[in-house]
Formats: sequence, C-alpha cells, structure tokens
Amino acid sequence: MRIKKVINNNIICAVDEDGSELIATGRGLGFQRRTGERVDESLVQKVYRMVDRGRQRRLRELVEEIPLEHLALTEELVSLIRQQLDQPLNESLLITMADHISFAIRRQQQGIAFENPLCGAVMSYYPAEYRLGRECLRQIRERLGVELPESEASFLALHIVNAELNTEMSQMMDITRLIEGVIDVVEGYYGRAFDRDSLSFSRFVVHLRYFAQRLFKSRQMPDTADEHDVLFRQLIARNCKAHYGCAMAIAAYVREQWDRELSDEEMVYLTIHLKRVAGDGSSLSLE
Repeated sequence: MRIKKVINNNIICAVDEDGSELIATGRGLGFQRRTGERVDESLVQKVYRMVDRGRQRRLRELVEEIPLEHLALTEELVSLIRQQLDQPLNESLLITMADHISFAIRRQQQGIAFENPLCGAVMSYYPAEYRLGRECLRQIRERLGVELPESEASFLALHIVNAELNTEMSQMMDITRLIEGVIDVVEGYYGRAFDRDSLSFSRFVVHLRYFAQRLFKSRQMPDTADEHDVLFRQLIARNCKAHYGCAMAIAAYVREQWDRELSDEEMVYLTIHLKRVAGDGSSLSLE
C-alpha cells in the first residue's frame, strides 16, 4: 500500500496494490509520512473501505471531520445491526450513522436539542429498527459517556431503514410521511385504529415501505396485458369491493398529496394487504 493522503498522525488515506482507495488507522501511522511513500503495514490496526468509489470519497471526507472513536464505535454498532436484521444493508450505513452520531454528540455538548417530528411514526412503523436505535444509544452512553436524548433512537432507526431500502435520507423521510398518511386514510376509511403490534399490521407496513420506495423511484409494479392477470385484477375489484374502495382512497391521497398515479397492479396488492389488515380473514381467499 502507498500513502495517498496523510489525514493526521494516526489516520491515512492509502491505495492498495489494485489501485483501490482505503482508510487505514493505527498509532503513529501517518507521523512524518508523505504522499507516495509505502505504508508501514505493521502499524495498521484497522482498515475501512467502500466498494463504491463515491462512498469511499465520502468516507475519506468524514474521517477528516469526526473523531476516530466515533467511527470505530459506529462500525461496531453497524456490525451489531447486521447480526440482528435478516436482510442486506447498504454499505453507506457506516458513513451516515457515524456522521449522525458525531453530530448528535456535538449538539448534545453544546446544549442544542433537536426533536424528530416523525418519532411516533418511526416507533409504530419500524419497531425492530427503533429497538436497535435504542440499543445504539445505550452503547454510546456506556462507551463514550454521552447521554443522547431518546428521540435520537428514531433518527438512527431511519438511517437503518434507509440502508435496508437503499434510499437517500430525504427520501426516507418522505417514505415515512407517506406511510403515515396512508395509515390515516386506511383507519379513517374503516373507522377504527389498528393494533400496531399485530402481525397483519406489521406485514402491511412492510408492504407500504416497498410500495412507497417504488413510488418515489418511479418503479411501480407494471400493468400487464396478460389475460390471466387482467382477469385476476377484475376478480379482486369485484369480490373485494370494500377493500378495493380503500385502495382507491389511498390512490386519491397519493394523487392529491404526492402527485403520483398508482398502477392497477399496485392497487391489487394494496387491496390484498388491506383485506388482511382489516381483519377480513388471514387467508387470501376472495369471497
């Protein structure tokens, strides 16, 4: 490995034998070293690298701005999160969480409070990720001696969901708002609140996550001209009129609030999930 940039006495940006950039840390690793010199690999304690070059550049910029202990702890937290969640996470989670945690710690030290207006929605719609966010707060408290407010758990949860869905954070906020709006429409349509702890509600929210992601990325389930699919959509609309009516109410909400149209295919899957969450039987029978 050769040095590309000395960040400080203990952190360098280097290039390996394949020409890939990485961040290496170790006591005295960058002390009195210059660009182009070979790295003393006996001093290397930790290596950080991203597959995506853009994210690698963001990682390099980040380590120049935040304490190394914040990055090291975040890496451990990300490892814990990966063990707890049964699905792949975007590699950018290390960057976004480390940046957020370091900024939150600085705000706390300066006495600046910042509440998440979506905290309640995050607790309801992303319970597993919210629990992991709270665990992260516990680890930060024990390892760094910093007591971050409970609302930070919801921010961390959003970063985790963002890594699950491969979206940008601003889009993740929109996804959460859309889910909250759809739930309001659904509960208003059926005239009752749903059990947030039920399996059917959890399944519905998971469907809404990916539904919202497809919507904001303009990748809705496409309508097909296949005769079987057309007949199936007609069967759903005819035999599940009440639930299809709710799907139409959701479509109207999406059109009015988000200026997007739902495909017939999306309407069918919404209807099936609405049938479940409304308690109209746990099966997919259409009577």
